[in-house]
Amino acid sequence: MLDRPLRVCSCGHFKASCDVAELKGTVTEVNMADQIPFVALDAVLKESGALPEDMPQIRGYDFNQGVDHRALLHSYLTTGFQASSFAMAVQEINKMIDRRLEPVEEQEQTCDSQQSESGCTIFLGYTSNLISSGVRESIRYLVQHKMVDVVVTTAGGIEEDLIKCLAPTYLGEFSLPGKELRQRGINRIGNLLVPNDNYCKFEDWLMPILDQMVLEQKTEGTCWTPSKMIHRLGKEINNPDSVYYWAYKNDIPVFSPAITDGSLGDMIYFHSYKNPGLVLDIVEDIRRLNCKAVFAKNTGMIILGGGLVKHHIANANLMRNGADFAVYVNTGQEFDGSDSGARPDEAVSWGKIRMDAKPVKVYADASIVFPLLVAETFAHQASKLTSHKESD
Repeated sequence: MLDRPLRVCSCGHFKASCDVAELKGTVTEVNMADQIPFVALDAVLKESGALPEDMPQIRGYDFNQGVDHRALLHSYLTTGFQASSFAMAVQEINKMIDRRLEPVEEQEQTCDSQQSESGCTIFLGYTSNLISSGVRESIRYLVQHKMVDVVVTTAGGIEEDLIKCLAPTYLGEFSLPGKELRQRGINRIGNLLVPNDNYCKFEDWLMPILDQMVLEQKTEGTCWTPSKMIHRLGKEINNPDSVYYWAYKNDIPVFSPAITDGSLGDMIYFHSYKNPGLVLDIVEDIRRLNCKAVFAKNTGMIILGGGLVKHHIANANLMRNGADFAVYVNTGQEFDGSDSGARPDEAVSWGKIRMDAKPVKVYADASIVFPLLVAETFAHQASKLTSHKESD
C-alpha cells in the first residue's frame, strides 16, 4: 500500500507526493477505494521532455481577419496534416525558382544538348488525366512562359491536349453507367466525358501529318523520336490553348517514352497499314533526356501522379546522383511496393534524389493542389521569371 497521501496539483489532477524512483518496485497492491493506482497516475501524468524552441505551433487561419486567400494558404504551414505538406511544397518549389534565377557561367555545349541556361533545370511530369482536366491550363501557363525546362508525360498527356483543340471535354459524373455510355459512344475519364467523335476528329487531323513524317523520313533522312514528333504536332496544331504549341514555340522538349500507349498509338497502328514505315527512335530520346539532368547545374522535379512519368524523371536524375529539389503530388500509398506510391525517401536510396535534399510529398488530388501550388510559386514570381527570360 502507498504509505503517503496523494495531493491535488495546480491543474486539478491527483499527484503522488513521492518520487517515482522511490516507489518503483515497492507497490504491491493498491486499495482502490482509498487511493488512485500509482501505475495509472504514472501513465496519464507522465512528464514531457522539452521540444525545440523554434518548433512551429499549430494555428489555423482566423476568418475574423476577413477573406484573404494568400494569408489562408500561408496559414497552411501551421495547420498540420496535408495542409502543412502543401506549404512545404510551396517552399520547395520556391527554392527551385530562386536557384533557377541564379546566373550560370557559359560552358561548352555537351552531350548533343545545349547546356542549361538556368541555375536550376526544372523537370515537370504529369499523367494524362490532368491534361484531360482543367489542370491543363495551369500546365500550359508554365510552358507558355518558359518556367519549366523539361516535360515528361504519357501518350494520353499528349493527345488529350491536342484533341481539346479540336473538340471539348465535358463535365459529367463518376457514377454514370459504363454500359450506357459505351452504347452512346461516350468515353468517361473519372467525372469527365469525351465523345468518341473527338477521337475521330483527331484521326482526321493526325493522318496527313503521319504521312508527311514518313515522307520526310524517306526523302530527307529525318530520324524521328517521340520528342521530335511531339514538337511537330505542337507546330501543326497552331493553337495557343495547347500545351505543346507553346512547347514548340519555346523549344521545350517533351518526352513520352510510351507514346504508343493511347490514341496516338491507335492512330500509328492504323497508319502502319495505310502507309507503313514510320520509325520512332526512343534511344535518341533517352540520351537527350538524361543529358538534360547530367549537365544541369541543379535540378528540381515536380511530379504530378505516378507511374511512368514519375520514374522516368527520377531515373534521369539518377545519372547526376540525384535531384537537388523534389515535389511529388499524388494519392499513392507505399504498402504495395509500387514506385507510384513510394515516398521520396525511397528515391534517395536509389540515388534519384540527393541525400541532403529536403523533398516533399503531398498526398492529395492534384486537380485541387497543383493550381494553388502554381499560384503560390510560379505565378507569384512571374515578373522575376519572365524578366529573367527576356534578358537571356
